[in-house]
Amino acid sequence: MVSRAFLIRHGDTAWSKSGQHTGRSDIPLSDEGEVAARALAAPLAGLRFSQVLTSPRHRAVRTCELAGLAPGSRVDPDLAEWDYGDYEGLTTAQILRGRPGWDLFRDGCPGGEAPEQVAVRADRVVDRLRALAGDVALFSHGHFGRVLAARWVALPLADGERLLLSPASVGILTFEHGKPEAPVLGLWNYFPGCLV
Repeated sequence: MVSRAFLIRHGDTAWSKSGQHTGRSDIPLSDEGEVAARALAAPLAGLRFSQVLTSPRHRAVRTCELAGLAPGSRVDPDLAEWDYGDYEGLTTAQILRGRPGWDLFRDGCPGGEAPEQVAVRADRVVDRLRALAGDVALFSHGHFGRVLAARWVALPLADGERLLLSPASVGILTFEHGKPEAPVLGLWNYFPGCLV
């Protein structure tokens, strides 16, 4: 069984800064996003990962590279961000103007993924993690990462809404006392310099 899964969100992009929903669009890291991704290299350098998996989106792959973990990494399509469909590129405020009361974690996106579809992908990742050994690094995205964390600790997908995941941050999915029946969030939304 996996010891710890390090869930690493990609660095900032122009759209993450502006609050635009970025699912399928392959927006590159901003200059600040590249700096933040490089800052992940030092805290991750002393760790040994049995596997490094990344979303297929360039912003996640590039974060993996800048963090120094690209050699031997593999793309896992299930780590891709939520498919926002018709809401791709829109901000929440823009969506709410046309659809008052909309909530991503409850309503999903027309032309994109429903919450249940995202939960199925997250559950597949959880199942695969439980079959792995050692520490694993996962490079993914904000909304999908929040769903993955909720599903890791056997919470409903909607509870992911309460788990903010900042760009270039790290969360650790692990077990209390190494017991597979007691999954926990060992660390959440940590990034170098966040405590200063």
